[in-house]
Amino acid sequence: MHYQLVLATDLDGTFLEGNAQTKQYFYSKLASLCEQVLLIYTTGRPVATVKSFCQRGYLPYPHFVLGDHGTHIVGGMDFTPVSHLQDTISLTWNNGNQTLRDLLQSEPGIQLQPIDPPYRVAYYYDPHRLESKTLEKIHQAGFDYILSCDMYLDILPKGVNKGSSLLNLLDDLKISHEIVVTSGDSLNDLPLFQTGLKSIAVGNSEPKLIEIVKQLNNVYHSQFPGILGIMDGLQHYKKSHPNMDCLCEN
Repeated sequence: MHYQLVLATDLDGTFLEGNAQTKQYFYSKLASLCEQVLLIYTTGRPVATVKSFCQRGYLPYPHFVLGDHGTHIVGGMDFTPVSHLQDTISLTWNNGNQTLRDLLQSEPGIQLQPIDPPYRVAYYYDPHRLESKTLEKIHQAGFDYILSCDMYLDILPKGVNKGSSLLNLLDDLKISHEIVVTSGDSLNDLPLFQTGLKSIAVGNSEPKLIEIVKQLNNVYHSQFPGILGIMDGLQHYKKSHPNMDCLCEN
């Protein structure tokens, strides 16, 4: 299959953000172009949630899902793991869930979220109480972490994030990086933008993210929020995707 465009997009605040009419228009266009546009969801949402959204018609079915901040890689039709990519992540994680819970159980300023994803541990954090030594503990134990929206602390396998998993998937599919556009709105999307791929920071992006992406020449900062920002960004990059103009017009 020779795709003309790969859209790798965050969901909350990005692909899911917009009025019903605009989303319906854009989603239906993507569905009709499924043989030309490879759609990848790069989200902090668990895979099971994304599957439910697709089954209930809230989202178009993608080709792939990079769930739980890139730690869970599945196909977008059957939602089964892409095993040769997932196995590497699983080995790196090494069943770290309980290890981290035990390590951080007495740390101030953090509280476990009521979810239990397989390859990450998710906390809420208080930016006024979270201590730097807590973050250092995480690193010393061999894990990475992401702080976003001044409230989310996500602990991930070392070297694994939305960006690294996307690059691994693209390489596995032998897809040219030149046809890829990523989009997002928060600091957990920064690894997507740090890949060097063409990227869109939508208009409602987290201010801390915008400050960082000002230094990245591969990121277009749209003034439009959510899905309008994606459409605006694709219009910005249209010279690379001349046959995709219909995705940018409404």
